[in-house]
Amino acid sequence: MIELEIPGRGNYKIKHLVCDVNGTLALDGVLLPNVVIKLQRLRDRLEIFLVTANTFGKQSLIDTQVGVTAKIIQKGDEAEQKKKFVQELGSESVIAIGQGFNDALMLQTAGIGIAILSPEGLSADAFRYADLIVPDIDSALSLLENPLRLVATLRK
Repeated sequence: MIELEIPGRGNYKIKHLVCDVNGTLALDGVLLPNVVIKLQRLRDRLEIFLVTANTFGKQSLIDTQVGVTAKIIQKGDEAEQKKKFVQELGSESVIAIGQGFNDALMLQTAGIGIAILSPEGLSADAFRYADLIVPDIDSALSLLENPLRLVATLRK
């Protein structure tokens, strides 16, 4: 668990990390550099979930590489499915990371939503609903390794 006291925002007990896969952790169905190492470092503090529509059909390989079984969502209404998944975990206990249009509601619903600028781009809705924007997935995962950075950026 990661406990945060963010002035002007409140106290957070983050238990879950929910990540979009394609565009966030992977590009064209292939994991980006350092993702596996950084996720492994976070395992002792957070339960890690991947949510995906499996656009590139490579999720079983990614699951093996990361060591988790992703939640495969159905095509159509992906944004609502991701939002509902975060709600089922308990929104306030979730940090969500994404960048696509279908990640926007997940980012808005999570206790803390982090949007990344990725080689695929960053949707305007994800940008609008995130609490924080970072340049890439490496930076996002580094924030979780050094959570006082979140406090410094999100304090009011």
